[in-house]
Amino acid sequence: MIARRRLGAVVVIAAVVIGGVLLYRHLHVTADDGTMVFYGDVDIREVQPAFNDSGAVTAMQVVEGTTIKKGQLLATLDDTRYAARLAQAKAQARSLKATLTKLLHGSRPEEVVQARATMTALRAIYEKNKIVYARTLRLMPQGIASAEDRDNARAQLDSSRNDFEAARQAYILAVKGPRVEDIDAARTAYQAAVANVALAEREYADTRLYAPADGVVENRILEPGDMASPAAPVYTIALTQPLWIRAYVPENDLGKIHLGMAATVTTDSYPGHVYRGWLGYLSPTSEFTPKTVETPELRTALVYQLRVYVCNTRDELRLGMPATVHVDLNQAPTAPGCGPADASRP
Repeated sequence: MIARRRLGAVVVIAAVVIGGVLLYRHLHVTADDGTMVFYGDVDIREVQPAFNDSGAVTAMQVVEGTTIKKGQLLATLDDTRYAARLAQAKAQARSLKATLTKLLHGSRPEEVVQARATMTALRAIYEKNKIVYARTLRLMPQGIASAEDRDNARAQLDSSRNDFEAARQAYILAVKGPRVEDIDAARTAYQAAVANVALAEREYADTRLYAPADGVVENRILEPGDMASPAAPVYTIALTQPLWIRAYVPENDLGKIHLGMAATVTTDSYPGHVYRGWLGYLSPTSEFTPKTVETPELRTALVYQLRVYVCNTRDELRLGMPATVHVDLNQAPTAPGCGPADASRP
């Protein structure tokens, strides 16, 4: 019984090892004609754009399967509050701009003339009161003017002197114009208002969701009437540019390939369709394959992830689709990339 169990365990281990080796060889084949063959699958990146602000969704512009372009309008939020806030910010900015402009222009000529006229009139009153006060002082020894007359004349003189001095200072201020500090304060307030307008405009613009890149809509997550927020994705979008095949290169074949080599890609879904591409990325770190086999014999089977960028896919390749990559090891060095005839250059 023990011998049978040991024999069964040996058979299972041998089967796992042989299966792993066969799978490893199946994924990485070098043909006799100098062509290396890789088996991989289509790898497409996905994004889930969301609004930068919160609000009720008012419109969803596209549905699943729609091919979209970068910058295309995808959805909108209720913009009532944001439009009102923007209008308020613009009005405040206009008011502060008018205040700054007034200070920069200084006093109007009419204001200067008015200040000078007021000063001249008060100077005449002041000069008259000086004469009256001096006459009162001369009449007091003769008994014609009393002490009360002298005090009244002195009070009128002092009052007219103060009025004239105030008018003179007002005239000087009218000629000089506003203080530099007042202009700086008004300019700072206006700049803050301009920044507030820019913020309000940004918030208003954020009620529109635009496509971040070319792609295909995979999932429409929200619907009109839903509440959106920066943490709530609106769509799931598959990015079609760039598009690549993810495959793996065994460690002992690294010296046979290099980045930029031309490649051809085929799939079982479209027999006879050949897509041109090139080797565009080779991982700097290795990993074990197959990952489900942990025998000592296969732990030294290191592979490196390879990305084969594909041209002119005619929207036929889909995420996860199996693909076969052929690389001619005897090809002449050429510049990587897609030609003018290729419609979907990464």
